[in-house]
Amino acid sequence: MLSAKQSQTVFSAEGLRFAIVAGRYNQRYADEMVTRANRALRTAGAKQKDVTVIRVPGAFEVPVVVSRLAAGGNYDAIIALGVIIRGETAHADLIGRAVTEALTQIALRDNVPVIHEVLLLENEQQAHVRCLQPKHNRGTEAALTAIEMAHLMRTL
Repeated sequence: MLSAKQSQTVFSAEGLRFAIVAGRYNQRYADEMVTRANRALRTAGAKQKDVTVIRVPGAFEVPVVVSRLAAGGNYDAIIALGVIIRGETAHADLIGRAVTEALTQIALRDNVPVIHEVLLLENEQQAHVRCLQPKHNRGTEAALTAIEMAHLMRTL
């Protein structure tokens, strides 16, 4: 995924439809990513009616909702957001791997860009940097990538 700094072209979101599917677990971080993604889409010209936000309990629940939305064919891109913070067991790794594999399969199956920002992080400090700070906010980066991919897919 391109960061805001790496992107050479600024694309308009006008006339495009987006879905944001985000886990509520680690809510402080997930909420800010949703806010930033939504703001970036709106700043780029997306209208409120063209951005659907759906919240699910946690990261593991994100793919099933993304799958339903992708199969419906109503969105130019879908943004998957969530925050998994490693603990003392392998559970976080298992969830992260399952989510990544599922989102990849959905994008390939339905030919819809699925922007994967369900983050697997070591600690809350990493979450703070990637979710709460504007410089590296993954919600903003996901939205910019979604806009660019939506345009790219329309040219293919």
